[in-house]
Amino acid sequence: MKELNNFTLDLLSRLAKGLAIQFGPDCEVLVHDLTAQNMDSTIMAIENGHVTNRKLGDGPSHIVLEALKEDPARLEDQLGYLSRTHDGRILRSSTIYIRDEQGKAVGILSINYDITHLMMAEKALQSLIGSLPGTEAKEPEWIPQNVNELLDELINQSVNLAGKPVALMTKEDKIQAIRFLNKSGAFLITKSGDKIARHFNISKYTLYSYIDAAQEAEQQPSKP
Repeated sequence: MKELNNFTLDLLSRLAKGLAIQFGPDCEVLVHDLTAQNMDSTIMAIENGHVTNRKLGDGPSHIVLEALKEDPARLEDQLGYLSRTHDGRILRSSTIYIRDEQGKAVGILSINYDITHLMMAEKALQSLIGSLPGTEAKEPEWIPQNVNELLDELINQSVNLAGKPVALMTKEDKIQAIRFLNKSGAFLITKSGDKIARHFNISKYTLYSYIDAAQEAEQQPSKP
C-alpha cells in the first residue's frame, strides 16, 4: 500500500483547519493515516481535539480498525452517524475514506460535531410542543481516547456477544469472541494478544489456535 504522501496530507490538513474554523470549536476534524507503521499512532492532523480529548499521534478508533480489516472494495463513506465520547457527549460524525490510484484506502478524514447542547435544547423544546415522530434511534458509536480504551471496549463487546461471563464460557464461546475480535481488528493493536489471552484465561498458544479456528469458520461456505 502506498503511503499517504506529503501533498495529500498537506491538503487534508488545510481542509481540516478550514472546516474547523467554518463550523467553530464544537467541530473536530482529523486525519488518520491508514499506512502508518505504528497502528497505535494514526492521527496525522487534528483540529479542535478537545471535542474528543485526542491529539496528534494518538491511536485509531473502532472505525479505523474496521477499515484496515475490511475489503477495500466494500468500504463506503459513512456520513451523519451518531458517536459518543468517553464522558457521554453525543457527536454527529462523518468518515470519508481517502484512496490511492488503485482504490485502496490510505487515509480517513473524520468530522465530529458535538451536538450535545443542541440535543438538550431539542429536548427542552419537545417538552413544550410534544413528541415528534422520528426514526428508530441507533446506538451511538463510541469514540475511545486511546488504544487501551478501544481494546477494552472491543473485549467487552466480544464477551457481550457470548452472553455470559468468561468463567462460564465454553471453548466455542471463546472462539466466537476471538472471531469477533479478529474481525474487528483488535489484534492490530500492539500487545493486544497478551491482554486478550489474560482476559479469557487462556495461553498465547491457545489464543492463536482459536484465531486459526475462527478464520477457518469464516472461510466455510454458508449453508443454504
